[in-house]
Amino acid sequence: MARVQTRVENALERSLPRADIVPARLHEAMRYAVLGGGKRVRPLLAHAAGEAAAGDIDEALLVRLDTVSCAVELIHAYSLVHDDLPCMDDDVLRRGKPTVHMEYDEASALLVGDSLQSLAFQLLAEQPLAAPAAQLEMVKALAVAIGSRGMAGGQAIDLASVGQSLTIPELELMHIHKTGALIRASVSLGAMCAEPMSQAVLAGLDQYARLIGLAFQVVDDVLDAESTTATLGKTAGKDAADDKPTYVKAMGLARAKALATGLRGDALAAIEGLGPRARRLAELADFIVLRKF
Repeated sequence: MARVQTRVENALERSLPRADIVPARLHEAMRYAVLGGGKRVRPLLAHAAGEAAAGDIDEALLVRLDTVSCAVELIHAYSLVHDDLPCMDDDVLRRGKPTVHMEYDEASALLVGDSLQSLAFQLLAEQPLAAPAAQLEMVKALAVAIGSRGMAGGQAIDLASVGQSLTIPELELMHIHKTGALIRASVSLGAMCAEPMSQAVLAGLDQYARLIGLAFQVVDDVLDAESTTATLGKTAGKDAADDKPTYVKAMGLARAKALATGLRGDALAAIEGLGPRARRLAELADFIVLRKF
């Protein structure tokens, strides 16, 4: 994890505009939003999926995986900047420091999110990642994952559900879009950086990603209910305070924890056929479900 996190941090630092380039304040805010924080779960998943698909890792593949990792992490960072805005979740703390609109202002935060999203697609388009047709498919996959049929659509459902009691299937639908879509794209794009795979392998990786994406959100809901602000680096207990639909609210703490454990087991089963090549993906499933922050 430390090796991949360091590679990705360095690649992000190189990819982001320098803070002394005009418009300097916007570029400074973009770097503030992205660098020096976060677990980099999506880049870790992309690298692990590339390793599982390829078997053998060389420097050329690592460079392609770094590019894909930067793209998904820039998208993730943009989504956090916009989610924290007063018109969305209205939060003041992210990764242990003031949110972008608090450190700068709301207009700057909007522009930061817009700029990070466009930079992600620039990276996917300008670097050689795969055969042209396959690379075009990668661009499309990320676009679908973050649009109205993915992350943005999930956020719309979330905003419309405040104060409501959602059923477990309704919660799953929301989070397959809001959280799970980008996690699935991270795994898919990482795998596509390697050699072409059989449909069976692709299906197993996608099933793993779908399950671990749901598990990630269930654990997030548990941590929001159990952990402190200092531990999380963001405001703890905010979901309950804002009367948002969560797995803890829908099924209670004990059942939510059991659901996360079950999703982890099913995710591991989905990649069992890959054998030792899927070791990193299996370890990340453990990390996602067993994490304490």
